[in-house]
Amino acid sequence: MSALTTIGLPVALGIIMFGLGMSLTPGDFSRVLKQPKAVIVALLCQLVLLPLICFGLVLAFQLPPVLAVGMMMLAASPGGTTANLYSHLFRGDVALNISLTAVNSVIAVFTLPLITNLAILYFNPFDDQLGLQWAKTIEVFAIVLLPVALGMIVRRYWPRFATAMNKPVRIASVVILVIVIVGAVVQNWALLLENFGRLSLITIVFCLISLTIGYFAPRLAKVGKRQSIASSFEIGIHNATLAIVIAQTVLGSVELSLPAAVYGVLMFFIAFAFGFLIRDRSRADGDSASDPVDDTATPAASA
Repeated sequence: MSALTTIGLPVALGIIMFGLGMSLTPGDFSRVLKQPKAVIVALLCQLVLLPLICFGLVLAFQLPPVLAVGMMMLAASPGGTTANLYSHLFRGDVALNISLTAVNSVIAVFTLPLITNLAILYFNPFDDQLGLQWAKTIEVFAIVLLPVALGMIVRRYWPRFATAMNKPVRIASVVILVIVIVGAVVQNWALLLENFGRLSLITIVFCLISLTIGYFAPRLAKVGKRQSIASSFEIGIHNATLAIVIAQTVLGSVELSLPAAVYGVLMFFIAFAFGFLIRDRSRADGDSASDPVDDTATPAASA
């Protein structure tokens, strides 16, 4: 495994999570108390329903053990920061997205290793070797939360610097991530090409189901449309980079990261098309009263 992957990917993810931290305040965590219904429904879908659905898809598609565990790891990954951008584009409640991403990132430190270990135990892709043991779980904690915490500290004590660095950090993270992913694709082209066919369909189906559940489950629970749009993108856009980093640098398996790599490419197009189906047209038409909005809703933050 090259230094491009073992060093570049964690650095890219660290910058992304640091940028997320600089966009967060303690109020983003406390806001969940003001929108309990929307948050509870979204978290139940993300943490319980999606892993179960992914498990069913993995069995139905009869994936090899390593790819099956990779899919389960993807399902256990929290929403990515890209969800905030999509929510903004399609008139969702971005403030809710930010809060969900913050809460999900903390919870994922515990649920991601748990679901990954259960998947490894069931599918046994590593010949009875244990997966994310305690020391490796600490690595997940460091990868996910430390950059976020550092970003929040910077935001707290140097707010002007955090505001000024918001755009440069986003640009830097995207540039580094693209370079690293392109390099990783080139190095593992044969392996990716060999598995793309069998992974493309299951990742497309999983992404569509995630987006659909993320939107309609809150709607059935009488959550407002803009909050449901936010929930859809938060649940439907997983942090594929996190899954890739854990697969390649923590567990040391390139093949384990292939589902997240394929999903990470296809997801952008699927989520974009889905956004046009669920976008809040009432705001564009100047009729915000046409949809019943959850009375606990918070105005969308600017992205």
